[in-house]
Amino acid sequence: MTICAAMTLGLTACASSDGSKDDKTSDGTDASDRAAGSVAIFTPSDGVTISGNTPLNKWTKFVPALTDALIDAGFKKSNVTSSSAGDLDKQSRDIQDYVVERISSSSNTNGDGSDANANDAVTLVVAPIADADDTVRQYGDYVSQSVTADDDATDTGSGTSSSRDAVSRLTSALNLARENGMHVVMLSDTVEGVQPDLYVRMSTAEQIGRIQAQKLVSKLDLDKVSADNPKNIEVLLPYTAESGSASDGVLGLPSNGARNASQEPTSDSSAFAEAAFKGVWSVLRPYFASGKAISASGTLDANTGDDDWRDVSFACAKESDAREALRERLGMKSGDDAHTRIDGVIAMNDFTASAVVKELADLGYTGSAADINPSITISGIVENITGRKDLQRGKVPDPIKAPESSQPDDADADDTADSHADAKDVNSKWPIVTGYGAYVDVMPQIVAGQQWMTALEDRDSIAKDTAKACRILNAGDKPTTDVLRSLTSSKVNGKDTATIARQLIAVSAYNLKDTLIDPGYISLADAGL
Repeated sequence: MTICAAMTLGLTACASSDGSKDDKTSDGTDASDRAAGSVAIFTPSDGVTISGNTPLNKWTKFVPALTDALIDAGFKKSNVTSSSAGDLDKQSRDIQDYVVERISSSSNTNGDGSDANANDAVTLVVAPIADADDTVRQYGDYVSQSVTADDDATDTGSGTSSSRDAVSRLTSALNLARENGMHVVMLSDTVEGVQPDLYVRMSTAEQIGRIQAQKLVSKLDLDKVSADNPKNIEVLLPYTAESGSASDGVLGLPSNGARNASQEPTSDSSAFAEAAFKGVWSVLRPYFASGKAISASGTLDANTGDDDWRDVSFACAKESDAREALRERLGMKSGDDAHTRIDGVIAMNDFTASAVVKELADLGYTGSAADINPSITISGIVENITGRKDLQRGKVPDPIKAPESSQPDDADADDTADSHADAKDVNSKWPIVTGYGAYVDVMPQIVAGQQWMTALEDRDSIAKDTAKACRILNAGDKPTTDVLRSLTSSKVNGKDTATIARQLIAVSAYNLKDTLIDPGYISLADAGL
């Protein structure tokens, strides 16, 4: 009897050991003691890649990151499912089918009369498909928008269905899920008529504009600039024109490179551009008001307000449109010897920034962003990225008064020549160029100093935070700041809603290694090294 008892205990221990090994999480705890239940992820298919440029934040990258984070948080891999759709009609049907199937299966009982899925809590993680236009898609796949119904017909591949029907179906399915005890987490976008348990806010247009303006102010050290030697700054705000007004991509810009009144933006572009400019202007307004910043094109001045975003916007259907817009702003042609001074260009996204870089080169501007800190060279930046050298940043002393292009008649001839040379040298210097989206294609030009900075969402951290929230929700609790430091509150459909919000990541040559290469977002080869 003693031997039998020992053998039984041994077998029990082996079984327990095997089971815990299969479900071990990264911190060594047993998954069965952690968050139980299932998570179903519904995301859009990746947006159309424009001109071969590929932003880092794609849905096909986020889903694996979230799946890994969910497993690490204690979910079994078999209990994490994901699906993608190319349009809202298909996505709404997929979610509806999933919800109905879960409700139907939960009504089944075991042989002893117990609920077969009593312990299987469910959280739906949904990134609703917003019908963004081409310009909005240039900022990447995660830009936050609101999904609302309209009467426009959309081609679903199997026939025609109005977006109103799709939104109504999605709203009904998600509300039905919540009524039956499931949890709903909304990623990036919100849906009219759906109150989620948690909202994961990603980049907004206002944030995108603000971070570029902040980094430009910091790099140009505008707080120390004199009004006698102001910095010349241009804001290029691209939009998609409504069909029939500029569908062929022809700009027809007025002399200052701003919007032509005959090229009206789409409703999506208009809303995005207005919010993006609000972010830019919230930072730049004081410097234009004090005279520390000016616009050579005259599109911005001390009297500019938030509603004047149209003054710096332009229809952009292809790269040449952005190049023409910059050329018109500067009043130059390729091969001109006399350069218009330009210290900073907020290009809004990496697609436009790439066009700006090419046009500046054609117009004969020289140097790079690294010249703003003369102690830093391109070779030093490369050594920093490859981990062989730390960069010591130093501010550039800016002269109080700008170099004059002309002198009084009684001035010495040598002084006049030197002054002309100084002015020509200053005016032809490469400006600070900002963008957004962290396109893989622009990494080499960031390393080369042609584009100063880009930015992107903190994808991996957002995935980890979302996974923690799913675990908490499935356990029947509510997320708190004690567990999620990124937790805040925001209005969703007019109601205060628990919200995960991470700061955008600004990337330049100085931190490219830490922010993108070391975490595995890009390789050395992607950076052109």
